[in-house]
Amino acid sequence: MPYANLQILEGASRAQKAAVVKDLTDSLVRHLGKRPEHIHIVIQEIAEENWGYAGLLTDDWKAQQDA
Repeated sequence: MPYANLQILEGASRAQKAAVVKDLTDSLVRHLGKRPEHIHIVIQEIAEENWGYAGLLTDDWKAQQDA
């Protein structure tokens, strides 16, 4: 039973998340020979203030880029 845990920043639409789930499922079927009904994918959306990038919280990093 493959289990994939995908962590992304908040903001993806439902349609985007559905497309990612389909693509990941198709990839696991194709490359590992797994059955789709045995594949579990969890998407965790993380707030920008809870994600670090380049030594800064992501929202602070983005603010610097806009300045």
